[in-house]
Amino acid sequence: QVQLVESGGGLVQAGGSLRLSCAASGSIFMINAMGWYRQAPGKQRELVATITGGGTTNYAASVKGRFAISRDNAKNTVSLQMNSLKPEDTAVYYCNAQIIVPLVLTSLEVWGQGTLVTVSS
Repeated sequence: QVQLVESGGGLVQAGGSLRLSCAASGSIFMINAMGWYRQAPGKQRELVATITGGGTTNYAASVKGRFAISRDNAKNTVSLQMNSLKPEDTAVYYCNAQIIVPLVLTSLEVWGQGTLVTVSS
């Protein structure tokens, strides 16, 4: 069993910063891509940022230049530094990872439970 646990959400004023963290635990052989997605009320879940095992990053146009994704492969963690936050960044943020489990070496797509980020104007 593998799981992702997020932390770091909360309420912040527009222009402020927050840092989200996500830790993977359980039976893990290797983690390929990790990422953050978000879902605002009444909207579909959307990609925010992803990072490969080698460190290649990809960002949604709406957050490029304001958010930075990073990971620690030794600790199986991924973080999202969010700066210059805007009210439209308000959403539940979900951590995602492509985890390869031992023995069978099957790749699982795992989601965290989500953490709420609220940006007030």
